[in-house]
Amino acid sequence: MKNYNLFQFVKIIFLAPVLFFIGCQDFDEPEFSDYPLDGPIIILTSPNPNGSTIIQSSDPITSISIEFTVEDDIAISNVNVLVDGNEIYNMSNFVDPQLVSVQDLVYDNVGTGMHTFTLTATDSDGNVETVTTEFLKEDVAPYNPQNGEVLYMPFEGDYINLVNSTSATVVGNPTFSNDAFAGVNSYAGATDSYLTYPASGFLGDEFSASFWYKLNASPDRAGILVIGPPDTANPGAPNNRTSGFRFFRENAGGNQRFKLNVGTGSGESWFDGGAAADINPANTEWVHLAFTISQTQAVVYINGQVVSSNTFAGVDWTGCDIMSIMSGAPRFTGWDHKSDLSYMDELRVFDIALTQQQIQQQMALASQTMYLPFDDNYNDVVGGVEVTTVGSPSFTGTSMAYEGNAYAGATDSYLTVATEDMSLGNEFSAAFWYKVNATPDRAGILVIGPPDTANPGAQNNRNSGFRFFRENAGGKQRFKLNVGNGAGENWFDGGAAADIDPAVTTGWVHMAFTISATQATVYINGTIVSQNTFPGISWADCDIMSIMSGAPRFTGWGHNSDLSYMDDLRIFNSALSQAEVTALMN
Repeated sequence: MKNYNLFQFVKIIFLAPVLFFIGCQDFDEPEFSDYPLDGPIIILTSPNPNGSTIIQSSDPITSISIEFTVEDDIAISNVNVLVDGNEIYNMSNFVDPQLVSVQDLVYDNVGTGMHTFTLTATDSDGNVETVTTEFLKEDVAPYNPQNGEVLYMPFEGDYINLVNSTSATVVGNPTFSNDAFAGVNSYAGATDSYLTYPASGFLGDEFSASFWYKLNASPDRAGILVIGPPDTANPGAPNNRTSGFRFFRENAGGNQRFKLNVGTGSGESWFDGGAAADINPANTEWVHLAFTISQTQAVVYINGQVVSSNTFAGVDWTGCDIMSIMSGAPRFTGWDHKSDLSYMDELRVFDIALTQQQIQQQMALASQTMYLPFDDNYNDVVGGVEVTTVGSPSFTGTSMAYEGNAYAGATDSYLTVATEDMSLGNEFSAAFWYKVNATPDRAGILVIGPPDTANPGAQNNRNSGFRFFRENAGGKQRFKLNVGNGAGENWFDGGAAADIDPAVTTGWVHMAFTISATQATVYINGTIVSQNTFPGISWADCDIMSIMSGAPRFTGWGHNSDLSYMDDLRIFNSALSQAEVTALMN
């Protein structure tokens, strides 16, 4: 009998727990399950059985972790796993033939593109069950950490820290949800399940954590992020709070209150904002949570606002070697702050104490779908969106740009991007740095619009998409936004407030506009220059975005190529707040 068969690039950690039974079991009424006697039951955890698993890696070949359990009322005789029709795992000798649990089967030969995963289980009666799903491996640019960033987990189908490409240790059976704040997946908590990660690279004088969170208030208390020491006096219910930190939640009159506890070596300090730190479980929206620790102060934030802040003697890291993610276990369970069944997305850890403005910047960047820094190329460094060059745009040269190099416009020249990769929805924002060249005296800057089949030579269909452009206003340049709502159009023209005098303003200015389902706003240097309500944007027939020109979809009024300079163009699938726009600017 063949025990198991593996390719050399597969690494397996196989767990088969033994169930102990007392007396004789009546297989007509199984004690451990209520399924009929009709073959194996397969529970696939990873890759996601709904086909939503996406692995993003800058490596041409990467790995995927496979997790599943198989149950049978009599006996399992064989388990077989295939990827793209190739067998990677085969087992037919089990410690417990009625329950097989594989928690970390790692397949190391995942290339770019779509892959088919097949799991087949056969029982001793010859009954066969098969589960098939697909997963996608996408190529992304190597991750460039932010200042002080030591961990970034986007939870896109894996638990990898993109800063150093190492994986967290999985305890229990956490999963992924396709209800994500950014991307397509987020961490989904499960009972007795969490992640751990080595804390050695985090333990300095300062520490910050930032993430998006969707609350599940059951159970009514849980640990969220913990770096703590062992509790040798209470190994079964550890609660040593003299070093490290514990960020957790618990019931407060029906709300959930978020608290931070920090060990100082000689004792502990509490950062409990009371009602200001509460979230109503009826709130089903994503919220942003963050906290910072320095040697003199700790601060807790909810949606970028301070909910608790105080001075203290500084953190002590004695005995702290692991960070727990989405549970207090294993170091902080004495008060029953165990696994959190909520969702988490975009977890970032820093070895510096972020400012409030930096926290708000984290909030903004989490919804960023495209970023063109224009540093000697037109590459999108966020999602790898393909940019097409029309004509002969160029670059300013390092000494002239706001930051690094920058886009320099040219006659009949611009960039286009297909919108299919931009996650167009009810909300949209754009932000960038801009140095105006008032010749020509009108130009398109950013346009997503539909074709104008009635006027192909001078297109001007404004019933959907948007048009952000400039034009002469008494010698100044006025910046305007036009948005199509499906049935017509809405204008956001700030008049003189939206003017730039080319003779006076010769340097870089920060431009931004935001569109929500009910309102649109235009900003210059973080100040609102136009804002009004409207019925929401329509994206009908909007398949491309033009950068630094109205062409090809908005030329009917002469808003062609812009010869100005642009830098650090960022696109978001959310409507940024004024605080977030200001944070990006600063």
